[in-house]
Parts: sequence; C-alpha cells; structure tokens
Amino acid sequence: MLHNLQLKNSLLSKFIGELRNIEVQEDRMRFRRNMERIGEVLAYEISQTLQYQPTDIETPMGVAQVQTCSDRVVIANILRAGMPMHNGFLHYFDQADNAFVSAYRMHHKDGSFDINLQYVSCPDLQDAVLILCDPMLATGASMGIAIKNLLDYGKPKSIHIATAISSAPGLEYIQRVYPDAHIWTGAIDEELTAKSYIVPGLGDAGDLSFGPKVQA
Repeated sequence: MLHNLQLKNSLLSKFIGELRNIEVQEDRMRFRRNMERIGEVLAYEISQTLQYQPTDIETPMGVAQVQTCSDRVVIANILRAGMPMHNGFLHYFDQADNAFVSAYRMHHKDGSFDINLQYVSCPDLQDAVLILCDPMLATGASMGIAIKNLLDYGKPKSIHIATAISSAPGLEYIQRVYPDAHIWTGAIDEELTAKSYIVPGLGDAGDLSFGPKVQA
C-alpha cells in the first residue's frame, strides 16, 4: 500500500524542499537535521497504524489511563545514507530494536551496476513491525535486496518502507515484489536517468550528509 504524503499540505514539504535546494545543501548539519525531521514526521504517520492497549499510569494526583503501543518495532536502515532518517525515527520510537544493512551500487564500465550486500545486523523479526528507512527509493534494487536478507531473521507482522523521495519506477518495482508492504514517501519523482538516479531528486543523500566518498 502506498502512502504518498505529498498529497496533503504539511511542514514535510518544507523539509523536502530544503533537501533539494542546492544552496541549502551546502550546510551538511542542516541537511542531516532535515532528514531527521522527515524521519520524525514519517514515524508519527506510521505510529497511527500500530496496535495500542490501555495502560494505567500513576500521576501525583491519581491514576490516568493512556494508550501505549503494544507492537514490537524494529527500525532498519541502509547504510550510510539512511542514518539521519533512522535517528529521526528513534526520536519517536525510542525503545525500538534496530537493524542495519550495508548495501551499495557497484558500478561497471558499461554504466550498469550490481547491488553489493556486505553486512546485515538484525534482531529477531518474528511478529515484529519492521520499518526500513532510506532517503531515496530509485530503482528499488537496494531496498528489495535489503528486505530479502532481513526476512532471514523472521517473518514480520508488517513491513513499512519509509523514504523522503521515491521514483515512480522504484515504487512500481517494490509494489510488485512486496505487495503487502506499506510504502511511506514524502514525494514522488517520475524520472530516472540512464544511470538510475532520480530526477529532479536531490543528489547523493549519503554524500550530502557525510561528505563525498571515493569508490575503488
């Protein structure tokens, strides 16, 4: 199921606008903070779909009943670009378990690429709510491989994919491969370049957060 948050007006559009803005992008701290804030917005939206149960809380003046989340939540990200958004989710799901996937594009001279998966660290996912966050959903290849490997750790109760910006082809791919997954995105761009980068997109989210990298 696709949840396209750009269809309703909110401060999320401001945060995404600043992510895209080449002048604002020069401030790495602001870029990371905007990614965190997008994670916070998406965390709140996803929280409304979870299961809750009444709990009695003792106050200085008596007892109050509040609704507390009864689902076990696991937050995962694809390193390294997903770290700031992951932190935003942790600001809201502060008791969540966590998973980490190292996957990146290995480019070839002909312009094609393969997804190189190097590392997975994950708790038991059986009957948990899995939230996998990554700033950009381009082709969907990295996301698809990440989910496939995470499922080795158990069958989640539900899968939520959280992205700041998605491409239409990437969404179509993930919906075809994982039709039961919930996809939450702040914006949808229609186009991919010949090298599978989102247009207009925002550039390389990992480089903008942490600085440029050298790939052998």
